[in-house]
Amino acid sequence: MVEGGAVALADIESFFVGGRAVTLGGLPVTQRRMAQGGPARAVNPNGDYVTGQLYAQYFRLHRPAYPVPVAFWHGGGMSGACWETTPDGRPGWMGLFLRRGFDVCVSDAVERGRASFSRYPEIYAEAPLFRTKNEAWSQFRIGPAEGYASAPERRVAFAGTQFPVAAFDQFAAQFVPRWSGHEAMTLAAYAALLQRLGRCVVVAHSQGCGFALQAAANDSERVRALVLLEPSGAPPSAAEMPALPPILALWGDHFSESALWRQYRGRVADYLQRQRDAGGVAEEIDLPARGISGNSHFLMMDRNAAMLAEIVWEWLERINLLAKI
Repeated sequence: MVEGGAVALADIESFFVGGRAVTLGGLPVTQRRMAQGGPARAVNPNGDYVTGQLYAQYFRLHRPAYPVPVAFWHGGGMSGACWETTPDGRPGWMGLFLRRGFDVCVSDAVERGRASFSRYPEIYAEAPLFRTKNEAWSQFRIGPAEGYASAPERRVAFAGTQFPVAAFDQFAAQFVPRWSGHEAMTLAAYAALLQRLGRCVVVAHSQGCGFALQAAANDSERVRALVLLEPSGAPPSAAEMPALPPILALWGDHFSESALWRQYRGRVADYLQRQRDAGGVAEEIDLPARGISGNSHFLMMDRNAAMLAEIVWEWLERINLLAKI
């Protein structure tokens, strides 16, 4: 199992892709103090902006073991930080995949993290949505809704949970604003990222899985395989669906506790079955059915995350995608 050790990098590249220009006018000029201890000055919001861009950070190994990189796409209300160090300080999937021999690209999608966001209602139609810790506790299936308490010592998680409960507040610190209705803009930025990367494996989580499935349908030459961690949705099914590149979906535990997640999972299961009917490879792994219990929605943060990464690597090898360099 790969968890620690040095990583020899040839390069770390950061860049933005996607986006478009927007010009605003007719807005009031305000007076604001912007520098510590400085005087108020005019702040004029009229002018040209960039909106809809995606931020990416690309880690290239000195001697990669595999011919294609892995692109990590995060879920709703999150950023690429979810793939980095886990909330309790263990190596995240970014580091695990690097140590396994993959070049890795971690991105912050449109409106998230370092991709930044735009004025509303002038550019974005609505105000941002913010996730509470209360909602995250139950929606991410860490514990029952009634088990959440503001005081950490009073929280009650699911018995045998794999999520590092003591680090829940550290986890919640990475929540970022999100907007609804930005699917087309986000998908356009992901398409630009794929054009920049070339052929790759996309590993996506939750909301990011829907974008990954649609991106693969639009650009199957660049997306060589899809690994979906608890996808929360899928694109609309066409009358005749082309077979996508090979797909692996992983599902955690405690679905009986969430009607919402049963609905999400049912839609994705229908989509993956349509893929199988079209001749594609679309495998699903129900972890409890394999005897792996207690996983939350955040599989890549759970205490057994390194073992789950091994399952993904074994699958990639099994589908003969990863001929060694």
